[in-house]
Amino acid sequence: MHIPFYKYQGTGNDFILIDDREGDFSALTQSQIAKLCDRRFGIGADGLILLQLQSGYDFRMQYFNADGNESTMCGNGGRCIVRFAFDLKIIGNSTLFIAIDGPHDAEVENDLIKLKMKDVIDVRHIDDYFILNTGSPHYVTLVKDANAVNVFFEGKKVRNSLPFNAEGINVNFVEQQENGIKVRTYERGVENETYSCGTGVVASAIVNTLNKLSDGKHLIQVTTLGGELSVNLIREGNRFNNIWLNGPAEFVFKGLVII
Repeated sequence: MHIPFYKYQGTGNDFILIDDREGDFSALTQSQIAKLCDRRFGIGADGLILLQLQSGYDFRMQYFNADGNESTMCGNGGRCIVRFAFDLKIIGNSTLFIAIDGPHDAEVENDLIKLKMKDVIDVRHIDDYFILNTGSPHYVTLVKDANAVNVFFEGKKVRNSLPFNAEGINVNFVEQQENGIKVRTYERGVENETYSCGTGVVASAIVNTLNKLSDGKHLIQVTTLGGELSVNLIREGNRFNNIWLNGPAEFVFKGLVII
């Protein structure tokens, strides 16, 4: 099978993008996707995304983790597929598409891609960590120095512990800074630290607002290993809505792979 592909990245979170509007690649297997994402034996990526047709929407996003399994929502992947659709001239400066967690609005403003995320209605505080779902499940813990954390070791330990080991969970280590937060994330499916995780950034931003003890509009600046993002949201007690993940998403290269 010959597959034309495109490589995009959003703050270092990188993805293989495939135009599947004709449905030619929807039968890719788990092992084929895992091989394509392999950084030594394939193209190399944190995940693979198919852009497909969907009635009532500009397109459908189908996302697979680097292990080849279809996964839940990916925030940076969502921003990258918006840039991809814009580059293909499928959309203009605004779009409505659908992903596994439902519809998403998005906007293109020059180099910035703004992606509206699902509302979050439940944040659980357990011991020294928080559990919430921002389209994907997240564990968030606050640390004094994010750079000092062994993210692979500590993240893997949490991800494979009870009660998280069956479904897996993304693990975020958050350092509060003067002008925002720094976030490092261990991602399930990649089974390693990634340079950035969009849904993890949103989860960490939400947890950050809980310490402010104030409802209303919030803008949180977020530093990741791969660059800078921001999150706009409205807090109403333990409910968060009108959540937007904002940051760059860039084309890297394109090619043809044979599998």
